[in-house]
Amino acid sequence: RVPALEQSISALLKEYFSENGRKAGAPYKATPGGRLTRVEGGAPGRSLWEPSRPFQLLTLAANFAEVWLAKEGHSGYIGINFLRKLERPLLYALYGAMLAGASHVVVGAGNPSDLPGLIARLARHEPASLALKVYGASAGIGDFRVSLRPAELVGNRTEELERPKFLAIVSSLTLAKALAEDPSSRPNGFVVEGSEAGGHNAPPAKMRFDANGRPVYQYTEEDRADIPGIARLGLPFWLAGAYATPERLREAVAKGASGIQFGTAAALAGQSCMAPDMRRKALELLSGNALKVSNTMVSPTGFPFKVAMIPGTISDSAVYESRKRVCDIGLLQATYLKADGTLGYRCPAESVEEFTAKGGRAQNTVGRGCLCNGLLSATGLAQIRANGYVEPPIVTLGEDFTAVKEMLAQLPPGQDTYAIGKLMLYLRKGLG
Repeated sequence: RVPALEQSISALLKEYFSENGRKAGAPYKATPGGRLTRVEGGAPGRSLWEPSRPFQLLTLAANFAEVWLAKEGHSGYIGINFLRKLERPLLYALYGAMLAGASHVVVGAGNPSDLPGLIARLARHEPASLALKVYGASAGIGDFRVSLRPAELVGNRTEELERPKFLAIVSSLTLAKALAEDPSSRPNGFVVEGSEAGGHNAPPAKMRFDANGRPVYQYTEEDRADIPGIARLGLPFWLAGAYATPERLREAVAKGASGIQFGTAAALAGQSCMAPDMRRKALELLSGNALKVSNTMVSPTGFPFKVAMIPGTISDSAVYESRKRVCDIGLLQATYLKADGTLGYRCPAESVEEFTAKGGRAQNTVGRGCLCNGLLSATGLAQIRANGYVEPPIVTLGEDFTAVKEMLAQLPPGQDTYAIGKLMLYLRKGLG
């Protein structure tokens, strides 16, 4: 027993758990922000920073619960996907997932070279730190890092955790080769993501701009990953982006891949976490050949982000313009150094006045939207504001709907979606 941990869990339950659930029309309770405070310790030239203890515990508990619940009722593998660019919560999320017994950790959206070392340290319950990008910090000011001290959260533990396998999401041979050749960053395998995949994409090798100076995300053969080169690295890999058909699965295996990733077809299956009404809208548009997906600059990160053009979502210009610009979740905020030596946080999706007051450039706010609120809304977890305003959703899907159309064509009359099991059986035809 760890009395301090039990007290912390009791405090979380008292603060956030509702026996009868959230009342209809009530907003979600605000969670502690990830603002960082400097802590003692660290090597010379290195400063360690930590968010509040409630933020650490809530992040750890949320990821523990996510993995624990996903493991119920079967003995299969459970992986969890993190974004490397989400620096402030990553350590606590990773540790929570490992405590629950995640079998795989998949990381992209940045260079995940430090993940193998972090997994090793956290498996031993040792203090760990993660490099933090701080805008406005000069080269000689030192190395900023987010710190995690496991003993402070879960007490002194001696039994080593089972280490999850680490898969790095890459879009080029260059990054894959660099990760594979260094023993400290070598993953257990790769997910090789093409530009057709949903969510964030790496920008094209050659950027193009329209008459207003905005980027036009056009990909060419030059942007395709060197699959034979990645195969020669000798690590397992899975191909993602327009591979969700039996024929393309067969092609992927012939290229040496261990399998494929099929996020779009899974997202539109009946068991996905997409809100049923939102999934229904997407499938209705798709059935009429009217569902379009565009590479947009809506993401606060500045990276291309695939958005499904669905009425009533942020992809609708009227919906986008009517939303009050607010950043209250803050996962995609950039960290910057303030004049007094403390850290500040800004997001191009917050109000232009707030963003520029924090040193941001007004032109970087054009077209940017809140992915944090929008993606939660797409799962049916929309925040409700004090005046009754409901945060609008944003839906990200990949460009290829071949598998989805095939599954819809097989549906019996009166059924409007397909089961993930049926999708798996359809794809497995590619294995002969």
